[in-house]
Amino acid sequence: MTVVLRDATPDDAPGIAAIWNPIIRDTVITFWPIERSLPEIGQMIRDRQAAGHAFLVADDGRRIAGFATYAQFRGGAGYARSMEHSVSIAADMHGSGLGRRMMAAVHDHARASGHRIMVAGITGSNQGSIEFHRRMGYVENGRIPNAGFKFGQFHDLVLMSFDLGAPEATNA
Repeated sequence: MTVVLRDATPDDAPGIAAIWNPIIRDTVITFWPIERSLPEIGQMIRDRQAAGHAFLVADDGRRIAGFATYAQFRGGAGYARSMEHSVSIAADMHGSGLGRRMMAAVHDHARASGHRIMVAGITGSNQGSIEFHRRMGYVENGRIPNAGFKFGQFHDLVLMSFDLGAPEATNA
């Protein structure tokens, strides 16, 4: 099966929601407390792309198998070259290399847009994501204890970053 990475459109919102909302509803992978509506996802796609940021989907011809996006890490002109990403793929695609492909595409887009740093904010208990990011060349910058609250518990936030401008920066 061929999986094509392409720019998302608002029409992709149902496929994105099918991946994202179970993560929101059932896990602490994100601290976001409520499922995303289709209009909200569609508007996010439009807003990110209008700002010059990527919002990509992985289309396998039958469905949206993953999505990847980024936006400015924090507000203000001083952070205009520091981005934060979100990459999620369908559960049955874990281990397929799709996450690596999508991350590489986000890195390439951000680099071509003149950005320097890509930040990952990861739930401290999500060892799979922390290891994935390490394999992608991210370094851990810090851990904020009890930064997130979900399901009646506090959760640590691990901040990791990838230097898009470093000479050795690759999407290994």
